[in-house]
Amino acid sequence: MSSHLEVFKPTGRELVPLGGQRVTLGKASGNAIALEHDDTVSRLHAVFENLGSAWSIRDMGSRNGTYLNGEKITAERVLHSGDEVRVGKSRLIFWMVREAADGRRDEETVAAQPVDAPPRLTRRELDVLVVLCRPLVSDDPFPEPASVRAMAGELYVTEAAVKQHLQNLYDKFAVPTEGDRRVRLANEALRRGAVTLAQLRDGAT
Repeated sequence: MSSHLEVFKPTGRELVPLGGQRVTLGKASGNAIALEHDDTVSRLHAVFENLGSAWSIRDMGSRNGTYLNGEKITAERVLHSGDEVRVGKSRLIFWMVREAADGRRDEETVAAQPVDAPPRLTRRELDVLVVLCRPLVSDDPFPEPASVRAMAGELYVTEAAVKQHLQNLYDKFAVPTEGDRRVRLANEALRRGAVTLAQLRDGAT
């Protein structure tokens, strides 16, 4: 099994392989993952620990905290492929590749093979995705995908209708049931190109 972090920086996206027993993350240049551009990140902000068959993340007493799928962590947390980590204004996504019994690789990372094309969406499902993902391109240092209530208000539909569309999207994007599914769906939609930055910035679909 190999693991990577997809790190989003002002200069673009970087894919950082995880190796060894621990990988440090922070603003200081001596960290394995140095976020020197982000003044809201502590010098030693968080650490990734190799558990053998998995990786975990732990906050190192940072001043602004470490967030996993939109939730501030207060203890060590095991990571799952597709999890979103936010430190300061920076965003990272954890990906894994597992070896199948026959030696083939079960790809769960954007680094190992071309990104899957997005599933076929209805017009309304695309509208829901755009509204869901739009907060991720805001200036908020800790952005989260839009809530069900916010989406219902912007689309002029009921919350029940939004929840039904989200359930359909979870199925189409094969979003796991554990964790914050809205965060995972937003990450998958952006990763697979189901929505574009232009759509998110101007609201057009």
